[in-house]
Amino acid sequence: MNALEILLSRRWILKADDRDLYYQVKDHLSDYKNFLSEKLGYHVIVNPYLIKLEKIPAKAEPWMGISDFHETAEYVFLCLILMYLEEKEAGEQFTLSGITDYVQSQWHEDKIDWAVYRTRRLFVRVLKFCEKSGLICVVDGNEERFAKDTEADVLYDNTGASRYLMKNFTRDISGYQNVNDFEKEDWFGMDEDRGIIRRQRVYRRLLLSMGMYRDEDTEEDYSYVKNFRNVIQNDFSEILACDLQIYRNGVFLVLDSDCRTGRCFPEDKTFSDIALLCSRILVERVKSGALVCGVDEKIHMSDEEFRSVLEECKSKYQKGFLKTYRDMTMGEFYDAASGYMEELGLIRRNGGRVCIYAAMGRLIGCFPKDF
Repeated sequence: MNALEILLSRRWILKADDRDLYYQVKDHLSDYKNFLSEKLGYHVIVNPYLIKLEKIPAKAEPWMGISDFHETAEYVFLCLILMYLEEKEAGEQFTLSGITDYVQSQWHEDKIDWAVYRTRRLFVRVLKFCEKSGLICVVDGNEERFAKDTEADVLYDNTGASRYLMKNFTRDISGYQNVNDFEKEDWFGMDEDRGIIRRQRVYRRLLLSMGMYRDEDTEEDYSYVKNFRNVIQNDFSEILACDLQIYRNGVFLVLDSDCRTGRCFPEDKTFSDIALLCSRILVERVKSGALVCGVDEKIHMSDEEFRSVLEECKSKYQKGFLKTYRDMTMGEFYDAASGYMEELGLIRRNGGRVCIYAAMGRLIGCFPKDF
């Protein structure tokens, strides 16, 4: 992996965790400086603690959340923990009881009842995320004991990395109403049709999204890709092993098998295999005339119709699945598999309808005949 692939595949590189990797990436940052700043508009944070590429998307995607979190309260807990750590110096120690007292004092909703097991469980999950990410490290104790006993305490050490987890905003964000306000933050007050903004928006979209589809909102960006396809291909191929593929209604950046830039599709997960098998079934149905692709190269169907695709997939191929997935009820299988596909941007579910995007048909999979 080159230095850019390492930065794309990780949240950051902590010097305390891997000193050699820290210096390896630092020494090669100049090779990618122009591409990151001019083409993507990205900033690289380099300090004695870490190296971090701030990967700001052009469009927020479902998979970009913290996979360890499942509820809004966990994000609130994380923000409060970051506020608490903001006042701590790197290397300064603190206790779990100190954090819980602070969170209690800052909580603006109903008073937190730490006696409730579920609340403690959520908070412990956030603490484990902070520990795994390198924001804090345990000196003595175990937070799992806190999940069982409110009197249990833990001693932590502040690594100093917490100050760099959140993006530094250039203006007051208290008035932001939705995710679109954050997406435009980097270009606030600038004409979005200007070349530099469009270029950075397109490059970010190609790099961080499953694909860029042609519609009324992206028509200008799609035209930009068509007009500058050779330049874009050269820019990306100079730093990553990839191929730019342009179709009538979509653009995709397809990575070579040896390119490692973080989470990609297909990935080493059973549900990734299931998605590829479902793609095969969908392609076969389109070829047979059972399904019709729209002029936008998308397939629209009801939840029940899409469920039949997953039922066929499970019936045909479950012998090749792990026992966990073989033993799922059809309802559990449908919810988990469709949720995975929606998270990656392969499908969208809304009001009992399912929209299947063109990326679903670009790759198909199958098991060997003797599986």
